[in-house]
Amino acid sequence: MTSEVRLRPVRDDDLPVFFAHEQDPQANWMAAFGPADPADRAAFDAHWKRILADQRIIARTVTAGGQVVGHVNAFPVSDRTEVSYWIDPARWGRGYATAALAALLRELPQRPVYARAAKDNAASLAVLRKCGFAVVGEDSGYANGRGAEVEEWVLRLPADGAELGNH
Repeated sequence: MTSEVRLRPVRDDDLPVFFAHEQDPQANWMAAFGPADPADRAAFDAHWKRILADQRIIARTVTAGGQVVGHVNAFPVSDRTEVSYWIDPARWGRGYATAALAALLRELPQRPVYARAAKDNAASLAVLRKCGFAVVGEDSGYANGRGAEVEEWVLRLPADGAELGNH
């Protein structure tokens, strides 16, 4: 149940679970813009060390029923705040990403907030729209998860409080 979804600060013992989630080839393809080599544990550890050391980043572990089901983050990109999330592929389709993102948005005082999703990632686009994000642009870039250039939507949660963050 998504009512069981909770966020807490990321702990070191969450990292092996996150790493395991990132080993799923379908998840890497869907996310598209992930690590160059998802199996490179040293690169993964270095990435998370940087995330956890940066006071500007809000990194949260997503739990459901007391089990780690993923993570959700808010981070600066130039003068914007962007969000991202990764949910255990074995738990997709249960509303965890939507509930986790909505909870994170309730923690964030700043608006607008931005997100990006590969244009063909319908599930992620649905999560973002349920949380009040709307497409405001497009971009493209090399996506490690697909080994190719991928088009993506740029979405924004407006400053007017229009988000649906209670779903």
